Amino acid sequence: MRQRKWGLSVLCMVVLFAVMLLSGCGKTPTKEEMLAEMTEFSSPDGSVTLKMDKDWKTEDMGVDTAFAAGEKDGSEGMLLMQFPKNGMYTVESIDDMKKLMEENYHMTDIKAEDAIEIPGLSGIEVVSCKMNSGGQKGEFYLAYGESEYAFYTIGYLSGKINDKMKVSFQASCSTFHEEAPEEEDRTTAEMSDTIRWFNASYAVLTELNGWDYNRFAGLPANDTTMELEIESLKEWWDVTDRASADETLEWILAEGHRAGFAENMAVFEESGLGNEAAEDRVDFILDNFSVDAEEAESYAAAYALYEGFGEHAIDGWDYCRAMNLLSFYYLAGYYTEEESLDKSLEIAQMIQTESGFESWDDLMDSYLRGYEYWAEESSDERRAVYEDLKGREDNPYAVDFKMTLEKTW
Repeated sequence: MRQRKWGLSVLCMVVLFAVMLLSGCGKTPTKEEMLAEMTEFSSPDGSVTLKMDKDWKTEDMGVDTAFAAGEKDGSEGMLLMQFPKNGMYTVESIDDMKKLMEENYHMTDIKAEDAIEIPGLSGIEVVSCKMNSGGQKGEFYLAYGESEYAFYTIGYLSGKINDKMKVSFQASCSTFHEEAPEEEDRTTAEMSDTIRWFNASYAVLTELNGWDYNRFAGLPANDTTMELEIESLKEWWDVTDRASADETLEWILAEGHRAGFAENMAVFEESGLGNEAAEDRVDFILDNFSVDAEEAESYAAAYALYEGFGEHAIDGWDYCRAMNLLSFYYLAGYYTEEESLDKSLEIAQMIQTESGFESWDDLMDSYLRGYEYWAEESSDERRAVYEDLKGREDNPYAVDFKMTLEKTW
């Protein structure tokens, strides 16, 4: 499942201030003198404020968690970008944020500067550089940092950064104030071993998304995550309401990708594919079926799974995704918390008793084979995540696969 990204499409909304080579003249004002000439600016959502030159004009950056302001002639200005740690952005560290800025602003000649204090932020790094974006060239003076709520980039742009601008930047940063919104969470069910079992069935994807496998569904159930899941379900599952949610869940439980896998492999078996040497199977498929070379390679790989594990080789893929869907349905508001948990219990008990899986390794091996069949690519990345999770102190797979599952909500 994809998360929202701050990429060039968003960053291009930032006004790139026109280039003017400015040089300081006269005595550089003190920080206190500069603060006296500043006024407060804030993000559209009101979650962060910063004082800047009172004569500067704001510029619309197109998002609620960022703002910019500068001189009327575009000679200099500042911007602030906030990346909340709510799972909606791919920025998950200061390094991610630095990479994003460096790529989108084509930053060069990056030089580390002395760190400064910014109230409420830690891990602060300050750099200066040249930038070239949207046909505009100039210089950047940037500070990166983070709070418990978000990652931040604060930058000063101009044709030429001088000492006066650096002092002004530091003065502005000293006024940084975050008013992090209280995260609502409509989830009421307390974590239990049964719910931990549910979470473990899709912990690999939860981890890949940067969410929390130690809470039901991985994220707080609130308006923000509801918006996220509504969009994601529409994009990846074509689920747009309760009716389509029910229909998709019924399909994955009754058929899923495992039905098509079994049917396709039966056709290949009847064609005599199994009598061919492994290295000859792609050519055999190309000679006997109307597929291209890429599809032939994918089918040959799938047939190897079929030979090794039978027609139920990828059942775990569908079952784990069904469990995951129920958590998405809850976050999106299509199912209530109790409906999602009740159905999860029903499916989990079926997995334990009717699927033939005897352990987490059994289930996850099948899940990973299914990923390879569906994505037509290696599952090595997901396999590495699974193995890493098993070695953690809070290993989600520490819960007994064969435990007695019961309603605890």
